[in-house]
Order: sequence, then C-alpha cells, then structure tokens
Amino acid sequence: MKYNFDLVVNRRNTNSYKWDQTKQLFGDADILPLWVADMDFESPPAVKEALIKRAMQGTYGYTIRSSEYEAAIVNWFARRHGWSLEPAWLADVPGVVTALSLAIDLYSAPGEQVILQSPVYNPFYDVIRLNGRKIAESPLIINNGRYEMDYGHLEQLMKQGAKTMLLCSPHNPVGRVWEREELQKLSELCLKYNVLIISDEIHCDLVLPGYKHIPFASLSEEIAAQTVTATAPTKTFNLPGLQSSFVAISNRELKRRFDDRLKMLSLHSMPYFNVDAVTAAYNDGEEWLDELLVYLQGNVQFAIDYLERHLPQVKAIRPEGTYLLWVDYRNLVGSAEEIKDLMFKQAKVAFTEGSIYGETGLGYIRINYACPRSVLHEALERFCRAAQTKVR
Repeated sequence: MKYNFDLVVNRRNTNSYKWDQTKQLFGDADILPLWVADMDFESPPAVKEALIKRAMQGTYGYTIRSSEYEAAIVNWFARRHGWSLEPAWLADVPGVVTALSLAIDLYSAPGEQVILQSPVYNPFYDVIRLNGRKIAESPLIINNGRYEMDYGHLEQLMKQGAKTMLLCSPHNPVGRVWEREELQKLSELCLKYNVLIISDEIHCDLVLPGYKHIPFASLSEEIAAQTVTATAPTKTFNLPGLQSSFVAISNRELKRRFDDRLKMLSLHSMPYFNVDAVTAAYNDGEEWLDELLVYLQGNVQFAIDYLERHLPQVKAIRPEGTYLLWVDYRNLVGSAEEIKDLMFKQAKVAFTEGSIYGETGLGYIRINYACPRSVLHEALERFCRAAQTKVR
C-alpha cells in the first residue's frame, strides 16, 4: 500500500476526546480506547498540506465557502454514489447531530412521534427527547445473523400518526449497508403515509468491499422532496475535530426554513479551515480512502477470526459498512455492569457497552476497529485474556 495504516500515532496529551479522558470516563488512564467513532489513522496527506498552507496565511478571518468547495462535494457524490447534487441544496452545519436536531425541531411539532430503528446511534434518542418529541421505536430484526428492517411495524407506526423518521444509513452500530430494494420498500411507505425522512448518512463512504451505499434521496425526485440528508467528510477522512458537515435538501421550502434557522442561530458562517480541508479531501483523498477500505476489511477479518479462536463464547456480526464491529456477549456474562467491569477494570480496554443504543442493544458491545492492526490485536488480546476467567 502507498499509505501506512500500520503506523501507530501517539494521540495522548493532544486534548483528544478519545485518548485523554480514559481515567475520567473509565477509571484508569492506561485503558486502551476503541470506543468513540474517530480513527487512529492520519488523515490524507492532501488534507494535512491544505491545513498547513491555510494556517500559514496568518490572518484567520471570517470565511465563505467557495465554488471549488461546492464542486468538490457535488463531484464526489456523483462519482462515488451516483447522486446528482446541486449546490443550492447544500447547507453547512457544525455536525450531523446538529443537523438532525434542527430538522426535528423545524419539521415536526412538540409531542409528535419520531421513528427510529434500534439499536441505533445514541444521539438519535437525545435529539428526539430534548426537542420535546416522543420516540416511536421500531426495533430491527435479526435474520440469520443480519439485521433487517421491520416494515410491518414501521407501517403500523406510520398509520398511528408518526410523520417523521430518523434513518441511519449505513447503520451505526450494527454495520448494515441498506440495499436498494430495502430502501425502496421504506420509501414507498414514506410516500404512502407522507413521512419525512431525516437521513444520517455520515458513514456513506465507509462501505466495505462488495457493498454499495445508496443515498436515500437518490431513489426518486418524489422521495427526495421529503428527505433531509445529513452527511459529512469527517468520518471518511478522520476530520471530526474540524466540525464540518452539511445537509442536502432539494425541497425548496424545507431548505428555506433550514437556512433561516441557521441564520437565526448564527450557524451559517464557515469555519476558517474547513473549505480548504474538505476541498482537498474530496478532490485528492480518493486513493487514500480506497486503500483505507481494504485495510479496514483486513481488520474486520482479523477481529472476527481472533474472537472465534480465543473467545468463541462471543459472536461478532460481520459489518458491511462503518468501522464498527457489533459483538454479542450474552453467552459470556449476563449484564451491562458485568461487561463494563470486565472491560474497564479487568481487561483495561474501552469498547462501547451496547445498551446506550437502546434496550435492544443490551447484551452487545461495539468495537471501533479503525486503528492500526497492532492496536486492535492488543485490545482483543486484553479482552479475551480477561474474559477467560469467566468461562473456566
């Protein structure tokens, strides 16, 4: 490979959210963190060069987005996902969760139900509850070790009056990349019952070989008119600290309302470094991403093989996308507190305990495998060694 994903970067003492608060969060500074979803790889060289060049300008004033920035986004989604975006559809936001929260506030009323499919990324619950809406939970179904949508239950919730749905695509934490036929069935329900889809597609580029991401809004002009897509380059190129995300809204009235709210909150300004970094990432980071996906595929296979050999009591669900491995531990220990004690106190490793993703996540852990293989190996070795005390 041209890029060295085996390089171990020391991120301690860099004010890292992932690495510098292990004692505060988990009780021990020596814990190995494979939890929060940022990667332990350096970003593409083109991004680093763009940031250095921008920093060297020395005057860090108010910034506007450029036509080059817009073209980089439009061309990327056309090239990678077959989705024809228009610059007029784009609005910049600090983060995808911010976009989800704004959309729920704007397009639903207090007390109304918002559908989510559990187990799901925990801020989905927050943006519904804290906006004064009610959660309409439609648990995913496990069929032969693969999660699927429960269309019958989704239709029941829509019949009962739910008019807004949060879609996670690809799905975090279970790693599904929804197929066109699955999304088409969902779109038919949404059109039938006039349900607005707010689609979190931040992991859209992190699709493992053999799978393909389909943007929900690309299915048809009709479904695009009732879809708000929130996405970002931050997961793709390991840029979460830049706080750079955007929404795509083709419906002019929905877009106008979103723009007005951004202006009211003074969130419409572009952070100084983001235009150059994002443009460089989308224009010159494709080769890096292609190699990354091959490396991540290797990490998936390594992790699954290691757990099968050393701790067959747990069962990993093979991901199709994201860089997150969803692991069933119910044959190892029986409670969330037991698995946290095993991870944090005995193994000295931090995976994410699954109940934070809803009750259907209880009995699972989420492992972030976007790290050098040596780090992944050490984390799995620590975990399996400590777990052996539970199975002897």
